[in-house]
Amino acid sequence: MKLNELNSITDRMSGTERMPVLFLGHGSPMNAIEENEFVTGFRKVGGEIPRPNAILCISAHWETQGTYVTAMQQPRTIHDFGGFPKALFDVQYPAPGDPELAKETQTLIKKTEVGLDEKWGLDHGAWSVIKHMYPDADVPVIQMSLDYRQSGRWHYELAQELNALRRKGILVVGSGNMVHNLGRVAWDRLNEVGFAYEWATEANEKMKSGILSGDHDPLINFRSQGKAFDLAIPTPEHYLPLLYTLALQEKDEEVSLFNDRAVAGALTMTSVKVG
Repeated sequence: MKLNELNSITDRMSGTERMPVLFLGHGSPMNAIEENEFVTGFRKVGGEIPRPNAILCISAHWETQGTYVTAMQQPRTIHDFGGFPKALFDVQYPAPGDPELAKETQTLIKKTEVGLDEKWGLDHGAWSVIKHMYPDADVPVIQMSLDYRQSGRWHYELAQELNALRRKGILVVGSGNMVHNLGRVAWDRLNEVGFAYEWATEANEKMKSGILSGDHDPLINFRSQGKAFDLAIPTPEHYLPLLYTLALQEKDEEVSLFNDRAVAGALTMTSVKVG
């Protein structure tokens, strides 16, 4: 990185109060265009926290071999789903990117080499929730990918290296779902908020206990927590963004939950605010 680029980053991101960190249960892409209690929760938390200089989002929907951050000036809106109404595909979220933040993130992370990506954009794990918090698309957004080869511990430790961003006005957002088993969704009860299978409730309650007590080790070692966790997390991509949020919690910080509801038996929308 050239000296003038580094100076530009330093000047722009002067010290700020510590930003909160969020994990957002994003659920169905339809939440992008529907009015419901979850959308209300996203809007509410967006109004409660300080306005960020930029957002770094870790979404369940960008898995890669290796770790990358988006570094383009104007990320495209990615419609990475199928079978939904045209109105959803018509949604554009033209938030600017932030190449300087991408370079700063690349510099901060020592655990692995981070690539600068010019092709991805904003997938629905990012824009479908961020659009409710900042509907004018006037806060820059970058995404960081999930290296699908790595363990929960590896992701947790990598996330800790992002801590300095919190004092530079950067809002770190993990976007996924704590309980996410599409193979066991009760499709005939898709609109029944609050319905959860017994295993989904068991896993969600254990997860919340670890989150609220600050006992992160069982959550990091999620593959050793029994059958309920295995059913709740058949694949890890929707769960791992939670670990990015928890890894940034400092000892003096409180944690709160919102949107803590189940949907269609096998999904939970539980969201987390640190700080």
